[in-house]
Amino acid sequence: MTLRSVAVVLQDPVALFEFGVLSEVFGMDRTDDGVPPFDFRVCAEDPRTPLTTDVGVSLTATHGLEATADVDLVAIPASPTAYTPSEAVKQVVRDAVDRGAHVLSVCSGAFTLAAAGVLDGRECTTHWMHTDRLAADYPLARVNPDVLYAHDGNVITSAGTAAGIDACLHLVRSEHGGAVANRIARRMVVSPHRDGGQRQFIDRPVPVTEADSLGPVLQWMLEHLDEAHTVSALARRASMSSRTFARRFVSETGTTPHQWVTDQRVLRARELLEETDLSIEQIAGDVGFGSAALLRHHFSQCTGLTPTVFRTRHRSPA
Repeated sequence: MTLRSVAVVLQDPVALFEFGVLSEVFGMDRTDDGVPPFDFRVCAEDPRTPLTTDVGVSLTATHGLEATADVDLVAIPASPTAYTPSEAVKQVVRDAVDRGAHVLSVCSGAFTLAAAGVLDGRECTTHWMHTDRLAADYPLARVNPDVLYAHDGNVITSAGTAAGIDACLHLVRSEHGGAVANRIARRMVVSPHRDGGQRQFIDRPVPVTEADSLGPVLQWMLEHLDEAHTVSALARRASMSSRTFARRFVSETGTTPHQWVTDQRVLRARELLEETDLSIEQIAGDVGFGSAALLRHHFSQCTGLTPTVFRTRHRSPA
């Protein structure tokens, strides 16, 4: 199903930021920048009644729930009501999943999906403050507290607030290619790379540090992915002992130097597979894996797909 139409289902009171995330990605007209237009519908059970928000303003939906019946994506932003959704809203979610449409939740919106029964047996997530509650209330859901978002089948759940941006951009990337997702990200002035991917791609986002001690070294590593990197050489560049550098690297990024650069190489390989005609061997050399065999090994470990299959599924349209 190609993503062309989006219905956001609002529940009173509305978490305005999470609704704004969905509006920014799918509701803004960016056709002048090469982004395909989305039929964007804002829906509520009673569109005649103004909805309150968490910041003291009110808004009114333009459509009733019937407008969700034929869309490609039903999106549920956060709301205190998300924990106890109405039967009508739950039915909208079930109907969308049953007909093969995408369903996406932002933050506590995952509880609405869970109440509708569509998270049973699926990998899912929500804001880190509420993952324990989600797992306790819905033991059949496979709650993963360690990812920005999870994509299992046609159901996507995101962690808190800004993680909704990552989930939305991931869906755009999956449906329209990396070039379109990157254009939206550029207009929003956000990173297009904090993505986990579809179920087989679920992984931790590559850690980034703002610390002065390692910032220059990380930037240099990104600019020289095609070179070999040893802890001793990197430690010398950072003017530290190898032991101190390794300890501080894990402390500031949450992972080891080897895993960090491997993840960055895979991310760069994904971009090249989507956006260029370079051979697998050429890409392996450009990103620092050295051989196609080594690229296939690490790429498959991170994404669950071979580079060739990934390119077939995610190649950006011309």
